[in-house]
Amino acid sequence: MAGYVMAGGASRRFGSDKALAEFGGRTLLSCMCELLLAAVGNVCVVAPRGRYRELEFPVLHDRWPDEGPLGGIITALAATGESRIGAEWNLIVSCDMPFLTGEWLEFLSTQAQASDAEVVVPRSRYGLEPLCACWRTSAVVALQTAFAGGTRKVTEAMKRLRVEVLDESHWKRFDTAGQLFWNMNTPQDYETALQSWGMRKT
Repeated sequence: MAGYVMAGGASRRFGSDKALAEFGGRTLLSCMCELLLAAVGNVCVVAPRGRYRELEFPVLHDRWPDEGPLGGIITALAATGESRIGAEWNLIVSCDMPFLTGEWLEFLSTQAQASDAEVVVPRSRYGLEPLCACWRTSAVVALQTAFAGGTRKVTEAMKRLRVEVLDESHWKRFDTAGQLFWNMNTPQDYETALQSWGMRKT
C-alpha cells in the first residue's frame, strides 16, 4: 500500500495555503503525512513543482498542476506503477481533512486489500469521498483515458472503474464526532477545526 496526500489546491477561499495552517504547532499537511505514515508505513505529497521545499516528507510533482485532483491521483498511481516496489494499492487522501483517524485509514486499507475492485471509496452524507479512498495502481490506465478525453471530475472518471462503496455501516464507528470526512476550505472552517481539536484534547 502506497500512501499519498494531495496538496495541489489553490486554497482560494482560505486566503492562504490551508495545508500550512497550524494545529498544535504542526502544519495540517505534516499532521496528515504523519497519520498516513502510521497507517501504511510510507507517505508522499503530491503538489505543484516548487511547493513545500522545506517539508520533511517527500514531494511528488503533480504532472498536471491546476487541473484538479484527478491529475494528482493519476500522478500518484503512475509513480507507484513506475517504482521499484510497485505497490498494488494506493491510499490517497486530501490534505484538508483534519478529523481523519488512523483507525479508519487502517480499516479502509484492509478492506481494499481484500477487494477485487479498482477503487474502494466511502460514501458520506455528502456523497462519495474519492479523496479519502484506496485506488488500485492498475486503474491508472482507465483514469488516464478519461483525463485525456477531457474528464476532470474524479467521480465521473470513476465510472470507468470497478468501484466498491463503503457506506455508513462501515465508517460510522470511526466517526463518533460526526466529522470524519469534514474538509477545511475557509478561515471560518479553520476556527471551527481549532475549536474541535481543543475540545478533543480536554
